Amino acid sequence: MTLEAVSNDTRARPVQVIGPLGEPLTLDSLPPPSTSRWVVRRKAEVVAAVNGGLLSVDEACDRYGLTIEEFAGWQRAVDRSGMAGLRVTRIQHYKSLYERQQKF
Repeated sequence: MTLEAVSNDTRARPVQVIGPLGEPLTLDSLPPPSTSRWVVRRKAEVVAAVNGGLLSVDEACDRYGLTIEEFAGWQRAVDRSGMAGLRVTRIQHYKSLYERQQKF
């Protein structure tokens, strides 16, 4: 990738996106890279940032020390069940719900 292509990529990115609660998200308002406790809101903010183009998947994974699979799981949970799907205590519930739905 040339330097020109890199600069064009950064110009094409939005300065802010709409977060999961309707608030504006910027790079500065995202959870800090040192985040170790992932509550539902923080996970949803990272997913919203990637979906809105504020970060790429690779940048989000590098920034937060996530695997692609872990981030993809968050994204899938949000797509299927919204923020509630990100609750660790509900993972098994939603997993069995979607397995049952796929049988019909």
